[in-house]
Amino acid sequence: MAADQELSDFLQNVEKRAFKRTFYAVRDEDAALDIVQDAMIRLSQRYADRPTAEWPMLFQRILSNATMDWFRHQKVRKGVLQVFSDFEPAGGDPDFDLLETLEMLSSSEGTESSADAAQRSQTLQIIEGEVAKLPTRQREAFLMRYWEEMDVAETAGAMGCSEGSVKTHCSRAVHALAKALKLKGISL
Repeated sequence: MAADQELSDFLQNVEKRAFKRTFYAVRDEDAALDIVQDAMIRLSQRYADRPTAEWPMLFQRILSNATMDWFRHQKVRKGVLQVFSDFEPAGGDPDFDLLETLEMLSSSEGTESSADAAQRSQTLQIIEGEVAKLPTRQREAFLMRYWEEMDVAETAGAMGCSEGSVKTHCSRAVHALAKALKLKGISL
């Protein structure tokens, strides 16, 4: 019973950060929730009997693998052709125009009244875009070290590489981000 409570406490402690990290990677809230939930279930089913000190690294590895699995599945799904009639409303409106609908949706996004909020939002989008452009291993190391606040040893264990590789990936990520953001006029 105590082990169940410890596992529950551990999962509750990591769920928000895991969701944000996963959402940041997949850019889909529902998919991120599913991935995190699957990772938690896998940890519970397969590794609950392991020492609690091993759970953080195991969970990070499971979460990374689940995210990569999601990307693989998406690649397969995108290979399937979608028919435009799937986007038409159920009533069969003869005046329905998909391009007009998409244009209206894209022009109504992100409307805020405050100039500061708009500027902050644009800056965050630029930063997120630059993080997304990082090579996979650099992005993974960067997010684990600076978003998840994992130390070098934990990150190395979760990524399945040496501590030196983690340091190299993080250093390259930080330098690439600093250079890209500086070119866009953003100094942090």
